[in-house]
Amino acid sequence: MGTRGTGLELATRGSELARRQARTVTQRLAERRIGAELVEVETTSDQRNNELGTTGACVHSLDQRVLAGELDGAVHSMNDLPTEQSDELVVAAVLERGSAADVLVTPDRTPLDGLPAGAVVGTSSLRRQAQLLARRPDLDIVGLRGNVGTRVERLLAPTLQREHRRRLEAAGEFEGADTDEDTGESGGDTETDGREYEQTPEEWFDSLTETERRALGREVDTEYDALCLAAAGLERSGLERGLATERLDPRSFVPAPAQGAIAVTAVDGETADRIHDAIDHPPSRVAVTVERTVLAELGGGRVAPVGVYARLQGSVVTTTARVLSRDGTEEHSATRELPVERHAEAAAAFGADIAADGARKLVEQTKRAEPDGARRGGRDG
Repeated sequence: MGTRGTGLELATRGSELARRQARTVTQRLAERRIGAELVEVETTSDQRNNELGTTGACVHSLDQRVLAGELDGAVHSMNDLPTEQSDELVVAAVLERGSAADVLVTPDRTPLDGLPAGAVVGTSSLRRQAQLLARRPDLDIVGLRGNVGTRVERLLAPTLQREHRRRLEAAGEFEGADTDEDTGESGGDTETDGREYEQTPEEWFDSLTETERRALGREVDTEYDALCLAAAGLERSGLERGLATERLDPRSFVPAPAQGAIAVTAVDGETADRIHDAIDHPPSRVAVTVERTVLAELGGGRVAPVGVYARLQGSVVTTTARVLSRDGTEEHSATRELPVERHAEAAAAFGADIAADGARKLVEQTKRAEPDGARRGGRDG
């Protein structure tokens, strides 16, 4: 099987976020005196720089190594897992879930409702695109791919670069500034007239975070006013510090099913049982099982803007589902309290009911619709 002694070998993608999530799994296992080693597996998405539609291939690449007996398990963002899997594989463990919510990130703390008409918002998700447009149809939603750090740097770059230029000009250090040929005075729209700074440009640069420093040197072809992404991805990437974020209420801005949850897949059997007994978090498993069961009934997958959010509250699981058209102009949503003791069965019934009420028809229409070029999203992560 790929074990060494009593230890485990677990597959992970090679991205920084994937490796951070996988290390969370090994740490939890270590707390239960189970050693685990991570094995990076190159995937189609890694090779193609997160192109649209490659998430399923990523999952397949990792799980194939497990099914072949080369590795003991694989670590995934659970919202990446297809609702239909090989009969041989099981979700051995669902870790305690992180934040399920989405967040809006801006350079200047502007909230979603405060963005000006025509503001450019970057996202990699059709679901976020649709919900943003449903709330603010005047926004310009632009596809933004890449890892979390790259997206944040692209957002921050123009604002930081303008600020850097202003500081250099105020200190008389800017080279290449536009000047009037007759007077030799600086021109342009950098608004430095009379402005004084307590810090030198060097001191200001030293005060920036590592992400801000990388953004300062990044060339961008689109200036974003905001970006929208998963709170858990931002937090696990270690990028939340110092960023201006607005948490979008998951009860209304409904997240992707299982967003924020980390899963470990394994071949059904002794190893899967061992992982399950050590690190599975039952309340999180209940919530994500409900969400994924509703998604399976709707048949949305990743090609339709479907959000499902379940909250375990005592003896019930309060569940909200929201299905939209790509442009946010049509939607079908519903909320129901499901009994926790038969949550999977009740979730299937809930999903079937809203599907019959019109949600499945909207999903099918959305699947047939071609994405609007400039507004095309990507993977929901």
